[in-house]
Amino acid sequence: MPYIAHVTYLVRDYDEAIAFFTQALSFTLVEDTPLENGNRWVLVSPPDLNGTSMLLAKAATPEQEKAIGNQTGGRVFLFLQTDNFTRDYGRMTEKGVRFKEKPREEPYGTVAVFEDLYGNKWDLIEPRNQPG
Repeated sequence: MPYIAHVTYLVRDYDEAIAFFTQALSFTLVEDTPLENGNRWVLVSPPDLNGTSMLLAKAATPEQEKAIGNQTGGRVFLFLQTDNFTRDYGRMTEKGVRFKEKPREEPYGTVAVFEDLYGNKWDLIEPRNQPG
């Protein structure tokens, strides 16, 4: 069956983006392969490697540069699901991740919006009814 393998994430600099994802969010650097013209094929993923990974793509045009930090027009961009909100919220806060709000309880689970290194908004979420 087809599935979404990678999502493109625009970056200013490969190394600063790798540092943010691997240090602040504890993602795994899956691949970092040099390509032509100074480009790289860089994949990062949450530590379990069981889902979609992110392709870190260096902006190559002025239009792409304008989209860095605003890939969804100011809406929440991605949803980082956890099985332990308290643990991950605390760890991320200690690593300097900027949360836009205090954690809140919703009918679907515990959630808080945070910003990545460029200002894109994410939800850290622990669903109320987790699979498994």
